[in-house]
Amino acid sequence: MTRNILPRRIGSALSCSRRLLPRLSKLLSRSMSTKALANGCLAPGPVPEGTIRLYSMKYCPYAQRARLVLEAKGIKHETININLLDKPDWFFEKNPLGLVPVLETSSNQLIYESPITCEFLDESYPERRLLLADPYAKARQKMLWEHFSKVIGCIFKITMARKSSEDTSKLEEELQSKLGFFEQHLAGAKTPFFGGDSVTMTDYMLWPWFERLDALSLTKFLDLCPALRTWTQAMLQDAAVKATINETQAYKRFFELYMQRRPEACD
Repeated sequence: MTRNILPRRIGSALSCSRRLLPRLSKLLSRSMSTKALANGCLAPGPVPEGTIRLYSMKYCPYAQRARLVLEAKGIKHETININLLDKPDWFFEKNPLGLVPVLETSSNQLIYESPITCEFLDESYPERRLLLADPYAKARQKMLWEHFSKVIGCIFKITMARKSSEDTSKLEEELQSKLGFFEQHLAGAKTPFFGGDSVTMTDYMLWPWFERLDALSLTKFLDLCPALRTWTQAMLQDAAVKATINETQAYKRFFELYMQRRPEACD
């Protein structure tokens, strides 16, 4: 009965709202939860049919790998952020290691560890494949990921050494050398991205740490890596990168609070 007495303008607005609601719901389902769930928070309900759930933390580079793939492939998903400094007890049922990213399907399947989650997404949603089809080319990509784990280790060691006011000169030489390996690979390939002329899985696997170089005061290491510097500029134009990127100041705040082990760092 209410509809019969509504002014036409209000009725039109309601009609418009109904048309927009599905779009709004879709956007909300793809957005990240604004506050990380901490100890004492209730576990979320079942994953809706036709959606995949990502347990993440908005400043975690490993979780960003999965977020990049979800965005690049246009996969309908919802994101639940976990406070990694004050984890809910139920989260260990999702991943006994207590780490993100974790994927959960509507069939109660749980997948964790960033390379595994990313490959699962690429195989489960075959539109716009990010891993190269050729077995040898794919193997070479994965070997690059292994090499890059050493870069991640160097970045972590330098960050911790600086916190303790230790000399980092040897560690910085090591980081420059390891980045040089990727510089030579990219320059030798003569392509803008690590998999060719378009962004592939390897680019997304590496990107999160390059996004954080400025916040960690490590951009100087790109001065001797012109191909890598050009690659970073190209990656900044990628739609998935734009959808998942954080501001440098947000990272600086996170690192400061995280080093103090303050739970609000994850919000």
